[in-house]
Amino acid sequence: MSGALQAIVFDFDGVIANSEPLHLRAFQRSFGDLGLALSADEYYSAYLGYDDVGVFAAVARDRGLALSPPQVDALVVRKGEYVQELLRAGEVLFPGAAAFIQQAAAAVPVAIASGAQRHEIEEILDATGLRGFFAVIVAAGETAQGKPFPDPYARAFQLLDAANGGLSKNRCVAIEDSRWGLESARAAGLRCVGVTTSYPASELPAAELVADGLRDLTIPMLDELVENRGPAKAGHYDGMSNAGA
Repeated sequence: MSGALQAIVFDFDGVIANSEPLHLRAFQRSFGDLGLALSADEYYSAYLGYDDVGVFAAVARDRGLALSPPQVDALVVRKGEYVQELLRAGEVLFPGAAAFIQQAAAAVPVAIASGAQRHEIEEILDATGLRGFFAVIVAAGETAQGKPFPDPYARAFQLLDAANGGLSKNRCVAIEDSRWGLESARAAGLRCVGVTTSYPASELPAAELVADGLRDLTIPMLDELVENRGPAKAGHYDGMSNAGA
């Protein structure tokens, strides 16, 4: 196990996999089947942090459209089918993601807490050879509430602690790309790292450390973060130094 760091919990879309544009296109096709348009600006500003059920429910609410639970379920299935079509296009991992995951898993237990469907996560992990590195995966629909509520990260920590024993939340790091995900991790008691793959650092206020992506993170950086037990400030890592306190 690493020094101060005890575990890492990754978000998936927007952190490991660059599949957010694919999800947007799949949502757009699904809403298009209903005669509704969903712009990229709307999706990224208002709906990115939700799981699939949450996106359909929130957009329907905001558009004054009544959707029954069976209709939402059918839309989730259809959207998943569209995602699979789009994923066949090829490489979806962010640069450096695979290398960092391998380094992280050699140092501490690693997990995923995501609003994506489990089969979507596992298919990408299997295709990229990363499935075996993750001791725990918490996916959409596997907790009572999704992000921005703490349930996904709380569940991931619970499962990691059950498997490893003696973990402390303030020595476990969550890596997220959105304010909703960071709110979830922070509410669950984990230390928070943001990556600017989806939003600029200014829109990740809950992050104690901000980097451009996984390729710019190291295990010693995360050790240093968790050793700081006082109030942490958001900072940006530029590849040269850690600007965070």
